[in-house]
Amino acid sequence: MLVAKVRHRAVAAVAGLTLAGSLGLASVTPADAEPDIKDVQAKVDKLYQEAEQATEDYNEATIRLDKLQTELVGLRADEARQDTALAAVRDQLRESMLHQFEGSNLSAVGEVVLSDDPQAFLGQLNTMSAFQDLQSGLYDEYATQAEALDLRREATAARAEQVSTTKKKLASDKADIEAKLADAKELLSKLQAEEREAILSRGDMRMPTSVPAEGRAAAAIAYAQAQLGDAYVWGAAGPDAFDCSGLTMMAWAAAGVSLPHSSRAQYSSGPHVAEADLQPGDLVFYYSPISHVGLYIGSGLVLHAARPGEGVKISALHSMPYSGAVRPG
Repeated sequence: MLVAKVRHRAVAAVAGLTLAGSLGLASVTPADAEPDIKDVQAKVDKLYQEAEQATEDYNEATIRLDKLQTELVGLRADEARQDTALAAVRDQLRESMLHQFEGSNLSAVGEVVLSDDPQAFLGQLNTMSAFQDLQSGLYDEYATQAEALDLRREATAARAEQVSTTKKKLASDKADIEAKLADAKELLSKLQAEEREAILSRGDMRMPTSVPAEGRAAAAIAYAQAQLGDAYVWGAAGPDAFDCSGLTMMAWAAAGVSLPHSSRAQYSSGPHVAEADLQPGDLVFYYSPISHVGLYIGSGLVLHAARPGEGVKISALHSMPYSGAVRPG
């Protein structure tokens, strides 16, 4: 029916151009012509695919940022402990120096006693003529602790820089996603309502009357099935909206299995299975590089958070370029 409509419009456009030419009227410009549904469909598909790849980049960067921030907290705590240890050794050295110079003019050691800079403290010790009388063991321990503190400060600074870089990437990925989704929305807005609905709802299929799954797989499928019709929102993981990896993550979380919020990371979360060995509950992945994941429910069907305008739905297993499968749990 849609193809007939498009064909009818094309014929009408040609007839209009012919009539305009014969009457000496202004010709219809390309901007006045209605967009071809196949062209729009291809462009929308491409934009949504690119947006989903950017979404997975965003999800991976979020995972990386969480890990870096956790490491940064640990490094800062380690640095603080090392600073405390260094201060204790410095106090011992100061007491030792004061004891060495007890009863004499302390002006020669005043700056050393007051210094808080580890390297300056060491340098001043080395320039003192009476340093050989200090306890060498304390000096060696202080030098070791000072070096350890420097290493920890460098590690903390490096991790803080990685956190900053990752945050910038997140902002860039977010802008990329939103731009592509806006472009797709603009293209769809140029179509008639019926044609737009055909692009957004194509491939919808019904849930099988029964899914042969048990245990954790059954629990994961039951959760995902309950979300049918929920909206697709990039970066979302429920309760009423999901992106593809957010849905599979939450479905398997309901079964007691922890998965990362990233299709690419989920691809490494369990043993890979051949397509011929697929079982309900398996994760199936799409595109290269991987940027989409769904939940296999048997009968050649996959339950997944498809894309904006489609939401959580059921599609044929090969409705997208198939990449592989993983069995969680």
